[in-house]
Amino acid sequence: MLYAGDFQLTKLEAKNITKYFQHETHRIKALDGINLKVEDGEFVCIVGPSGCGKSTFLRIVSGLDTTEEGEVIFDGKPVNTTSPERILVFQEGALFPWLTVSDNVEFGLKIAGVPKDERREISSRYLDMMQLTKFANSYTYQLSTGMKQRVAIARALAMDPDVLLMDEPFAALDAQTRDLLLVEMQLIWERTKKTIIFVTHNVAEAVVLGTKVVVFSNRPSVVKKEIVIDYRRPRLVEDQNLAKFQQDVMKELRPEVKAGSKNQS
Repeated sequence: MLYAGDFQLTKLEAKNITKYFQHETHRIKALDGINLKVEDGEFVCIVGPSGCGKSTFLRIVSGLDTTEEGEVIFDGKPVNTTSPERILVFQEGALFPWLTVSDNVEFGLKIAGVPKDERREISSRYLDMMQLTKFANSYTYQLSTGMKQRVAIARALAMDPDVLLMDEPFAALDAQTRDLLLVEMQLIWERTKKTIIFVTHNVAEAVVLGTKVVVFSNRPSVVKKEIVIDYRRPRLVEDQNLAKFQQDVMKELRPEVKAGSKNQS
């Protein structure tokens, strides 16, 4: 007999994802059969050389891009289009500067037809979670880059997606702001139990956040290695006990980065 906790349910599965790009007169293969299972409630971080197709893969999972071969299965069904069940947070928050912070967070709910009072209640909850309550009536152009990313994350969480997709959301932040958000992101994940797929170039960031780190190879990309990060939370970047995990990731990543550099030279 199986008991709760004896197994996990596969939330999302990529099967043989293959993607080409047209470059001038020839086609370039970006993804060469990506196979990946993401279990319900996992925090999966993807790292790989620049240009290996990490962001492209995320767009395919979100339904914003298509694939030549293979398929993405979400809750047992093929992904054919975008859905509020899978929301993508971009590197640049893509906020509306003419709307206030609270109106930005409520935007998706408004489009979905959620009543005003309910929208405001949901918005308030996530603004509080992201420590933005006192900025609710500010306009996003008045905020720092880090605070804008908080708004973008709050807006995504307000839609209550099953899977949160994050494409290098902390890449433009200063080190201090990033380290603070790394802690907050862990607390949010533990509080909401969301399934998260997070693309980053930063190995330390991936090890701090992930339940596992997935290493993509040099283009055309395959999944080279999945490394489980079995360590207590909350994790801090400066924790020396995380160095071993970072070394394990770098061991797999370093030759792929070198190969990518040779191909570009």
